[in-house]
Parts: sequence; structure tokens; C-alpha cells
Amino acid sequence: MNDEIDWQESLYKGEPMFADDKQVSGTHYKEMKVQPWEVMENVLSPSEFIGYLKGNIIKYTMRDGKKPGSDDSGKAEHYIEKLKEMKKELW
Repeated sequence: MNDEIDWQESLYKGEPMFADDKQVSGTHYKEMKVQPWEVMENVLSPSEFIGYLKGNIIKYTMRDGKKPGSDDSGKAEHYIEKLKEMKKELW
């Protein structure tokens, strides 16, 4: 399945189209005027920001199932989605 079809399916299901449009586990970031990763994306170099995303993917993947009530696998997927978007922008 190509990315265009994925986006169309996502829209059909009423899901957000981009990683910036959603939040996993709560609304605390979405309620802010500017999300923390938007600030980081603007103050870090692209390679530094990609490193930040990869670090969070590792953290949430390793923590998955160890913190009661936390959707760590969903958070890792969210960071993976953002990383894919960044790579599309850069290449």
C-alpha cells in the first residue's frame, strides 16, 4: 500500500492526517498553543531533531508494558509517524 492510499484511509476513518494533528494518551500537549516537539523542530538542526525522535522511539519501545496505564506502544508509533514525515520533507 502506498502513502497516498494510507492518507486516504486515514481521512475516511476520521483520523488525523499528520503526527502534529494528534496526541496519544491525553490532551495536555494539544491544549498548548505550541507543542514541545514543534519548538524542538524549530530550534534543533534536522539531524538533531531526528535524533530526538529516534531517542523517544527507543524509550517508549523499551518501556512498553512496564508503566501501568500508559500507551507506550502508541507513543512509539506516533514518534515513528513523525520521523517518517520528517524524512519525506528532507529527502
